Amino acid sequence: MDKKEVFSIGLMSGTSLDGIDLVYVKFDADAVKNFEIIYAETVAYSSAWKDTLQKGIHFSSDELQILNIEYGTLLGSVLTNFIDKFGIQQIDFIASHGHTILHQPANGITLQIGDGQTIANATKQKVVCDFRTQDVQLGGQGAPLVPVGDALLFTDFEYCLNLGGFSNISYQKDDKRIAFDICPVNIVLNFYAHKLGFAYDASGKIASEGNINELLLEKLNSLAFYQQIPPKSLGLEWVQAHIFPLIDGLETAIPTILRTFVEHVAIQISKIIKNNTSVLVTGGGAFNSYLMQRIEYHAAIKIALPSTELINFKEALVFAFLGLLKIQDKVNCLQSVTGASKNHSSGAIFVFNQK
Repeated sequence: MDKKEVFSIGLMSGTSLDGIDLVYVKFDADAVKNFEIIYAETVAYSSAWKDTLQKGIHFSSDELQILNIEYGTLLGSVLTNFIDKFGIQQIDFIASHGHTILHQPANGITLQIGDGQTIANATKQKVVCDFRTQDVQLGGQGAPLVPVGDALLFTDFEYCLNLGGFSNISYQKDDKRIAFDICPVNIVLNFYAHKLGFAYDASGKIASEGNINELLLEKLNSLAFYQQIPPKSLGLEWVQAHIFPLIDGLETAIPTILRTFVEHVAIQISKIIKNNTSVLVTGGGAFNSYLMQRIEYHAAIKIALPSTELINFKEALVFAFLGLLKIQDKVNCLQSVTGASKNHSSGAIFVFNQK
């Protein structure tokens, strides 16, 4: 692809199940950091889809194959509605992260559903997807993938911190991009807020009214994952095996659970960004003002948040960028980040099949 201006739709579904994020973005192929988000939207999941995606981890191989197609059909429909709603005419490609159902890189397993051919046929567009599988096959974690975008699109910041279902960070060290998952965030906070009938703890209000369970906080901070050196990544399986049983065994009061976990998150993040104000914070957790206060407290800094658009849609934007790099056959997956055997250009490309 040798066009100077490239138009793409990027879409992302995170583990916190907030919905499907879509961006229509224009890249300047000669200076990619001069990107422009033209349209952006989040499409909420129905309660039925939320339930299915939460249970997908327990599906059989055959059930997952069916789910892969059905979810691809859903994404195709969401994309078609997005294109029609905004009257989008120019599309060079669509880049889809899909939705992670399984992520066990140590066992050579990662699965992001959303069949690329189904999406391509529904939208009649070229589709780039399945960005993680190749990296895992090369011995990598298959995550995080956003750091390539951090390195090339957001050069004004020393640290790029995302607060989504999990928190992850990337930064430059000794001429290499270092990135890793820090700890769970919204995947845990939302789970317990839901027990009180809320989709999430808006602004961290419930957490702010709770108390800290010191024993639980100590146990959380002592988990072995936090002693591991990067590359390292987290998945729902790890949370179900290590976080939920620990919390449920030591505390029942939801405000106390939320307060304690917010403190845990703030402590883990502050270890990395302490005393450094050049931090780009994005992801839904950036709107949790109480969490942000606790991060600022432990890191001894003040953090200036970017635009709401960038907070909400940075990951979808970066997957559009990863799709561009794949189509250009350029590196979009860094060995220094994932631990793979080499840098590589990851993803699968599908084109509209008229049959």
